Formats: sequence, structure tokens, C-alpha cells
Amino acid sequence: MTASNPLVFLLDVDNTLLDNDRIEADLRNHLEREFGIACRQRYWEIFEALRAELGYADYLGALQRYRLADMSDPRLLLMSSFLVDYPFAERVYPAVFDVIRHLGKFGQAVILSDGDVVFQPRKVQHSGLWDAVAGRVLIYVHKEQMLDAVVQRYPAQHYIMVDDKLRILQAMKNVLGDRLTTVFPRQGHYALDPKNVHSYWPADITIENIGGLLEHDFAPLSAASRAAATAR
Repeated sequence: MTASNPLVFLLDVDNTLLDNDRIEADLRNHLEREFGIACRQRYWEIFEALRAELGYADYLGALQRYRLADMSDPRLLLMSSFLVDYPFAERVYPAVFDVIRHLGKFGQAVILSDGDVVFQPRKVQHSGLWDAVAGRVLIYVHKEQMLDAVVQRYPAQHYIMVDDKLRILQAMKNVLGDRLTTVFPRQGHYALDPKNVHSYWPADITIENIGGLLEHDFAPLSAASRAAATAR
């Protein structure tokens, strides 16, 4: 539990702060180059089946299932090395660290992500994002279902959620209502899919990329939140 803040900025990771589409493309290319098209296709079939089962992307879990089907192939050990040693810092979107510092002028920045308990934290740590938010990192299976825990850990008068998935933003808005401002960066394949865009509510703020937050002045919202806290 921390002291209450006027504003808390909740920041998604994949395709919001970090170009996860590029990471996946690099993994696909690596699998095809080193192990062949058939191995690449089989891995992604397992990956998608596991994502449908779990509700989040589990790259290492998919690799483990792949391994169970072919215990005799020693090359599988090199697959995990590619994932574990990937240069995540090179996939951070431009201006992300400037954005985090900018948001820190008005409130507290917190990473709020979905993912597994091993690979996702490593991705956040080795990209430099963990240190950028001073360790304020929350990773859940379904973050939109964990808002009570988020609010308890980082109490605030108002929250700003930044996410490339309108589905997540709408689900969180349904829970927090007027206490939440939603921000939708139009980057990554989910954000650019017309079906996704038209299936959910528009966000309160839409930006073309994460760097667009540098142009937003959250001082009035911060002041209003402070005033509301004082009035209580």
C-alpha cells in the first residue's frame, strides 16, 4: 500500500510501450531460419492454442509444450535462448522514457500488464521499463479483472489507463467509471484492426503513438483530483 496520489497512470506494455509485434516477427524469422517452416508453424499453432486456453501470451509455455512432442531434438534448447536473451531494450518505442518522465510531473506511473510470471517480468526488466517506473510493476493474468487489487496497491483520486486494446479500456471503464480516463495509442496490430476499433467504445483520448502523450498537459486533471481529495 502506498500513500494516495491525485493521479496514477497505468501503462500497458506490449504494443503500448514495447513493440511486441516486432518481437514476434523476429521470433518467427528465427524459428524458420534455424528450425524450418514446419517447426515454426507447429510452434505458433501451440502458442495460439495456449493463448486461447490461458488468456495471455505464454511464449515459454508454448515452447515447453512443443518440447513434449519432440523430446529428442536438442535444438529446442536454443529456442529458449533466443527468447531469454532477446534485446528487448531495442524494441522500446521512441520517446517512451520521455513520456514516463513527463507523466511523473503530474502523478505516479505504474506498469500494468498481462502475462506469465517468468517471461513478462523479464521483458519489462531487460527493456529498462522496470527501472523507469522505479519498480512499480503489476503483472496479472487478466489485468481488467484485478482492478480492486490495483486500486488497493496504488490508491488515487483518478486513474489514466494507456492501452492499445480498446477491449481492455472498455472493461476497465465499466468498473471505474468517471474515475478513469482511457488513452488509446493507435500502434500495433490490435489497435490498427478495424474490427477491434469498431467493436468497442472509443477511448477518452486517442493518440497516433505513445509519444503523443508528451503533448498532453495533465496539470488541470491533477489539480482537480487534489481539490477533490481535499474536499473529502
